Amino acid sequence: MKSSTLPRIGAPLFTLGASTFLVLAYNASFWKTFFSATGGLRLGNLPVYLGAFAALVLLFNAVLTLVNFRFVIKPVLIALFLGASAASYFMNHYGVAIDASMVQNVVETDAREAHELLGWQMLQTVTLLGILPSLIVWRLPLHFPPMRRGLVLKVGTVALSLLAIAGLLMLLFKTLAPAVREHRELRFLLTPTNMFQATHGYLRRKWAVPAVIAPLGTDASRGSKWAASPGRRTVTVIVAGETARAMNFSLNGYGRQTNPLLAAQPGLINFRNVSSCGTATAVSIPCVFSNLGRDNYTADKAGSQEDLLDVLRHGGFDVLWRDNNSGCKGTCDRVQYQDMSLAQPGTPPCGAEECHDERLLAGLRQMIRDARKDLVIVLHQKGSHGPEYSKRYPAAFEKFGPVCRTNELEECSRESIVAAYDNTILYTDFVLSKAIDLLRAAAAEDGVDTAMLYFSDHGESLGEHNMYLHGAPYIIAPAEQTHVPMMLWLSDGFRERFRIDYSCLAARTPQPFSHDNVFHTVLGMLNVSTAVYNPKLDIIHPCSRGS
Repeated sequence: MKSSTLPRIGAPLFTLGASTFLVLAYNASFWKTFFSATGGLRLGNLPVYLGAFAALVLLFNAVLTLVNFRFVIKPVLIALFLGASAASYFMNHYGVAIDASMVQNVVETDAREAHELLGWQMLQTVTLLGILPSLIVWRLPLHFPPMRRGLVLKVGTVALSLLAIAGLLMLLFKTLAPAVREHRELRFLLTPTNMFQATHGYLRRKWAVPAVIAPLGTDASRGSKWAASPGRRTVTVIVAGETARAMNFSLNGYGRQTNPLLAAQPGLINFRNVSSCGTATAVSIPCVFSNLGRDNYTADKAGSQEDLLDVLRHGGFDVLWRDNNSGCKGTCDRVQYQDMSLAQPGTPPCGAEECHDERLLAGLRQMIRDARKDLVIVLHQKGSHGPEYSKRYPAAFEKFGPVCRTNELEECSRESIVAAYDNTILYTDFVLSKAIDLLRAAAAEDGVDTAMLYFSDHGESLGEHNMYLHGAPYIIAPAEQTHVPMMLWLSDGFRERFRIDYSCLAARTPQPFSHDNVFHTVLGMLNVSTAVYNPKLDIIHPCSRGS
């Protein structure tokens, strides 16, 4: 395509055309939500639709006019088209929204997770809506007016655009105001402004984290219950699950038998009504191990102070983080860390690309035997992370089918997506049950008191409300992404040592709890005394006898 064959276009008209293209080409999710927010798609609302469309075009045009200079406007538009095409792909195909947490997920994901999100459908979208428009922009000959006249024209264009926007908003205020107020998710769906808001929010959080980490719980000490069994060690395993939603656990009433082994485990306590702190690993993991709670959590607050693992260290425990995911998001920076995700082809349970979660248990029994201090071990699962759910479990656990075997979820039926996901829950059932068996054997044969606490970081959408995966802003996140499983198993010796009433605890399982309870429950169950412990948030405290 030669530029000489293309019509020469004035720079002001060029930005107006680009603004119109931005509003039309990349905002299917926004318009779908907008139509719903204004009472549904109907002919009577046509003036509202046209007015909102015109206001957005004028807004984008005003902004682009500010950078409409030779050698500037084309690179800016090319960057916008490429970024917006990728953003619109994920919003349209997975139903996600673009916010600061989503940018954090993108930045902190590893190569394997990123690879699963890429595919031919994305390449086609980026080519059609990103690369081709960029080539046209690059080759299109532009005419810029003289400098002085151009500046006057720019000021006039921006002023008139803003006046027109104000007029449209006044005319449509009665309809637009309640729609925007009640559907705040619209700002996460408008592309490309959502990309700038999200990136700015992420960078502000990132840069706000101070270099010095404030200590937390340095006064931690063992309570009086430790005197009951002097010299007898404890091993507490905390399993941080990944992308497991409570509604697909048969322990919670799901139709498919996804938890046959856990259902047969004596003494297992299953909490059925638990809410997550976030809808993405990068938020939930730092939040659940902090003492901030969801209402007070921000990334900079969590990153500027120590967390639960540090308090346990101050209390005299050895702490180990074993990871089969994409890292601990800063939570384990000050404790021992083992990366168990590195593939070892030909060595079960590892394949050519990744290791299945059973690897988190490798050598654990010997580690317990060799330990000289009380241990707290965190196992961070790969769990049910999508979109390629079929890679998360060995072939022997493919009980439900047929399954979706591609990251292009739109190519699969919803039934096959759910089947693949349910197989991941079946495999998690096996891993957790095997961990309990290991801890039960250690209690019986190695003379240690053992416990296991499991919770998932967030849930997953599998096509409900036309949403897939996770990471929706919490304000609009459906229950599929926020209702998570949590369960507790205690050896007989552990319950006796810390005087925990099993019947009382079992009676609490229907009550509403959240990730906010985890920090204080772990301290409470281990009888750790510290000023940062809040017994009101300790699930076990009402069922614990004595101090």
